[in-house]
Amino acid sequence: MSRLSQHAEDYLRLRQALGHQLADAARLLPRFVAHLEATGATTITVENALGWVQRPDANPTSSVWLRRMTVVRGFARHMSGIDAATEIPPLGLVSFRQRWRPPFIYSPGDIESLMAEVPRLTPSPFRAATFQTMIGLLAATGMRVGEAIALARSDVDLAEGLLVVRASKFNKSRELPLHPSTVDALASYAAERTRCVPRPKSPTFFVSGKGTQIIYTDFGVKFRELVAATRVGAGSPVVPRIHDLRHSFAVHTLVRWHKAGEDVGAMLPRLSTYMGHLTPMKGSQTVFARRRSPGVVFV
Repeated sequence: MSRLSQHAEDYLRLRQALGHQLADAARLLPRFVAHLEATGATTITVENALGWVQRPDANPTSSVWLRRMTVVRGFARHMSGIDAATEIPPLGLVSFRQRWRPPFIYSPGDIESLMAEVPRLTPSPFRAATFQTMIGLLAATGMRVGEAIALARSDVDLAEGLLVVRASKFNKSRELPLHPSTVDALASYAAERTRCVPRPKSPTFFVSGKGTQIIYTDFGVKFRELVAATRVGAGSPVVPRIHDLRHSFAVHTLVRWHKAGEDVGAMLPRLSTYMGHLTPMKGSQTVFARRRSPGVVFV
């Protein structure tokens, strides 16, 4: 193991011990170090940092270059206390202007169409039940897809009608009260899971036919197939995405409050807490302002 590789491992262990999320750093830093070793570099410089960050394998209009530079800069700051020759790339060398993409707002009819199509596209009845229930839960709660996939059986309290989302984005946990119809749907799925997979390998609430945890990409592929088959959003300039279920939940909730005469601005912190946001959702407010159409709230 090279000197830089050892320092990179020490750096990642230190950040992990301090409670930092290492999704990008753990994946990108070893690649940067491998690039330095391949070019014979023993010290981080602005030149070799840019050489790796701006490699042509990534679209410069995406956020990849910026994420790479963020990882490199953090490691360079660490190495500057070990190697005085280390150069820390200054801020502003790489920039990325995020373009806000308007979400597609699913109607209750859209959700029903997607769920009804699942059995026709999914030969396995249990797999179909899994995907149907997951789609319904996402629409009913506005949960993130990763949160639903990671949900443990012990986090689903059907007697109390409550879900516990643990250590999700921003390392926050929260409790989600459920509508009785959502509780009934989850109870039906739990009974089907017990019948079809009596000894699951994964402790998660949603499992595959083999009893393993659902794979995010598999669920995403199936959802896109459902959108294509049902032609949901066919006349829309915005292509429906799975994450738009979350936006739809927020917008339908805001619409319901508005129609009920509630002070929507005062109620936003409640919605932000329920959905696991750090701050009130300005994006959802913008969509709400543009679309004040009737809608059914899945809560």
